[in-house]
Amino acid sequence: PTETTVWSSANRVFPGDEPILIGSPIANTQFYVLDSALQPLPIGVAGNLYIGGDGIASGYVNLPELSAERFILNPFEQDTRRKLYVTGDVARYRVGGQIEFLGRSDHQVKVRGFRIELGEIESVLMQQTTIRECTVIARGEGQDTQLVAYVVIKDTDILDVDQFRTALREKLPNYMMPSAFVQMNKLPLTANGKLDRKALPAPTFTGPAASANPPNTATEKKLANIWTEFLGVTVGRNDDFFALGGHSLIAGRVMAKWKQTSNTPMEMRDVFELRTLRACALRLDQRSTV
Repeated sequence: PTETTVWSSANRVFPGDEPILIGSPIANTQFYVLDSALQPLPIGVAGNLYIGGDGIASGYVNLPELSAERFILNPFEQDTRRKLYVTGDVARYRVGGQIEFLGRSDHQVKVRGFRIELGEIESVLMQQTTIRECTVIARGEGQDTQLVAYVVIKDTDILDVDQFRTALREKLPNYMMPSAFVQMNKLPLTANGKLDRKALPAPTFTGPAASANPPNTATEKKLANIWTEFLGVTVGRNDDFFALGGHSLIAGRVMAKWKQTSNTPMEMRDVFELRTLRACALRLDQRSTV
């Protein structure tokens, strides 16, 4: 960043390196990954990136308020004249001391009580060899806010949502799982070449034609009625809960409704692990016979 006289870190990149790291700080420069209380975070934990050292600028010309916001006292230096530059970037230390850039702090969102760094989801998705570009945004308001991933697939590949969900599950908690994946030919850009998030289309939460795979067993029909009540769409036995717009809050509502109408216990992980109506109903039937 120009606020640290352009150069602050360096990293040699080799073909096939994924993800691309921003490396380690150069001489006389320090990087700090800190939490909201300016406390250092351990390796692997995402936090806000601060830069200190000899290359830090004095501030912005004729912008005292912005300078005070972006250039703060360095709590790790005894000299009170030494400053930290608040980059606004989210990053984490890797084993070996290199730093991975995860996104901008202004891309943090709060979804059903959880603070989520969208760049962290994008970072995991970009590790999939079939994805050329991607971005993740939060759509909706309040308790109905949902994460939506927009992906550009390489020319010879097809959208494999199951593969992406599996990769995300291995590295991220359930509350960071996108409710929908939207395939794009290219991501929309503004006139100055930046991603235009406002131009991203709303996802359509629909499953296969429910008439072609209607609920079959008594448990499937009973569970389908509950799914339909909270998802607002007709549900078939092979439909995926998350592909229909489901998320953890709706899963909790489904579980509570089921408990009101059945003596067979339902667990939250039933939906997250099995996902389809047919598989969830089968587990409930198996549990009822134990």
